[in-house]
Amino acid sequence: MRTLVAVFLLAVLAGACLAQTVSDDQIYDDVRLRLAGDRDVKGGALEVIVEQGVVTLRGKVRTEKIKEKAARLTRKVKGVKKVVNELQIEPSGAPSAGS
Repeated sequence: MRTLVAVFLLAVLAGACLAQTVSDDQIYDDVRLRLAGDRDVKGGALEVIVEQGVVTLRGKVRTEKIKEKAARLTRKVKGVKKVVNELQIEPSGAPSAGS
């Protein structure tokens, strides 16, 4: 009887862990919203790629500070396992995507 209860509890715990996994599509949506909604990053023009919880950011930003902030915001999204920050800094004087 104890073995049956133990197996049942393990099954419930395993199911709870699986239920908490976040899909790549959900991560993508959440990252896009977070980046686009930030007044500094203004991430609407940035490319976001998600594969098995690993998020790659591509595109151009104005400063190193914004590049770092975009990665930091992305890391805070539920389900993100790793951030690959391939954002590039625009040369000074170049028009930004939002201008």
